[in-house]
Amino acid sequence: MMKSFRPLLALALPLLSLSACGDVERSFGLVRDAPDEFTVETRAPLSMPPTYAIRAPEPGAARPQEITAPQAAEAALVPDTALGGPPPGPMTPGQQALVQDAGPSAPPDIRQKIASEDALDQPARSLTDRLLFWKSAPPPGAPLDPVKESERLRENAALGQPPTAGEGIIQDKPKSSFLGIF
Repeated sequence: MMKSFRPLLALALPLLSLSACGDVERSFGLVRDAPDEFTVETRAPLSMPPTYAIRAPEPGAARPQEITAPQAAEAALVPDTALGGPPPGPMTPGQQALVQDAGPSAPPDIRQKIASEDALDQPARSLTDRLLFWKSAPPPGAPLDPVKESERLRENAALGQPPTAGEGIIQDKPKSSFLGIF
């Protein structure tokens, strides 16, 4: 009886050892992959043709009513260009009032100033933090206290001062639970 199981065992052992490999499981159909929800694209709805005398579509040809992903992104970001309308002309009085109420324009070197301040704001990490990667680096900058900061901005508006007058009110650091370790 044992001799009849030997050929079966000789076939089953290699299959069992290969079943631990992910590719073999996938090729035998034992693992099912769910579709990626980010690659799903919408299609234009079906519609009845205006006349029945039109020719049938060719298999594999692009659909004329569908737009590509880059065109859809452009349509979402800049609707005027997606509609193919004329370029915007002079600003309307409402647009001019909005720009005037926005305040003074930014200085021309604002990007360089922000980049230099950001480079200075990088926190230094200790040797043990760098070796162990135990703690992640804190985000740069200090969080503002939203309640006190909104009060400061309201006071500036009431006094006729710009929002940049005065210093921002920084939030207190939360106390840690166990000697500042965790």
